Amino acid sequence: MDAEILAFGDELTSGQRLDTNSQWLSQRLAELGIRVLFHTTAADDLAASVTAIRQALARADVIISTGGLGPTADDLTRQALADAAGRGLYRDEEALAQIRRMFARRQRPMPERNAFQAMFPEGSRPLPNPHGTAPGIELELARAGRPAALFFALPGVPAEMREIWEQSVAPALRRLAADRPRVIRHRQINCFGVGESDLEQMLPDLIRRGRHPTVGITVHQATITLRVTAEGASEAECRAAIEPTVATIRSCLGDLVFGEEDEQLQDAVARRLDERRQRLATAEGGTCGLLALWMAGVGSGGAYAGGVVLPRLNPSGGVLGIPRELAERHGPVSSELATALAQQVRQRYRATYGLAVTPFPPEPYEVEQGAAAQCFVALDGPGVTTARPFSLAGHPAIVRERSAKQALNLLRLYLRQTD
Repeated sequence: MDAEILAFGDELTSGQRLDTNSQWLSQRLAELGIRVLFHTTAADDLAASVTAIRQALARADVIISTGGLGPTADDLTRQALADAAGRGLYRDEEALAQIRRMFARRQRPMPERNAFQAMFPEGSRPLPNPHGTAPGIELELARAGRPAALFFALPGVPAEMREIWEQSVAPALRRLAADRPRVIRHRQINCFGVGESDLEQMLPDLIRRGRHPTVGITVHQATITLRVTAEGASEAECRAAIEPTVATIRSCLGDLVFGEEDEQLQDAVARRLDERRQRLATAEGGTCGLLALWMAGVGSGGAYAGGVVLPRLNPSGGVLGIPRELAERHGPVSSELATALAQQVRQRYRATYGLAVTPFPPEPYEVEQGAAAQCFVALDGPGVTTARPFSLAGHPAIVRERSAKQALNLLRLYLRQTD
């Protein structure tokens, strides 16, 4: 079975709200072994909604929509579904009674407009909504030469949508899938240290379309995620298909791999520091406190000793007491200043390691013509004092995140080498 998810609402097509319902439903469908082929978003427009529903019915076996089941004039899903199916609407008296009871419990009179929420396309059945006035809709539609399509319309309120899913939709889909068992499982491998195209070249034919299991690449704020997906008759079959590919990825990429699933670089660093009962202190210029924010929020909390965020115009001043002449002699963006900051912050917080990122050049990175804008990252600790330049090339929106990750990765690789 293949599925499509429809999301209705002007707030979605206008960009005013993010469609998190479709993301959540895709994850739940995958758990049931149902592949999602399309996500479609349509405005609160009857013609657009009818077109979206008809297209979904033509190309998916299971369609789940969210939104458009409220009582106002712009809630068009029930009418759009009826029009797409060529059917009229009927009023379900039990659903209407439930809506009236809902208002009675709230000690409020029911506006007449809410009675419209008890209207359903002919041949459909209401899906109870225990905590809202918008029942869901289930409708099976015959298709010439193909199995019938199953349509579920759910309210857009996430809590109500999820409750109807758990109580009504998921059980129905499990019964439907019982004769055609299929399991879909994913494994995410997270990497840092090279570009997307460079990483792909390091993998022997793993990204090829049509391969099983499939391997996809996504990049977010300089972290590369390899998503391995397998389909099979059982979870064990999927795991057996995924494991050799994961082993190949780890063998090919080595130290570029830092974790799996939702693990971030700071998680990997904090875990390793916790295991060694060591602590980290940070001094940050261009990253504006990102290292402190990330490290303070992960692990047991004991791995992070504290940190200092540096003013760009006077990185040598403040609580670390770096001599002004050092910055004047070498400049605020230099390996010498980065090293001094790492050493001083380590001493101040009595940490095992000090990690420092210099300020960035003034935006838009005023450097000598032909030279690459850069910052310096330094690490100081037992047996190690090192500073490295890192390029600030790339989109300005991710320069801070990438630089903070470069710093964490410098420490991660050192910890790995000294295990």
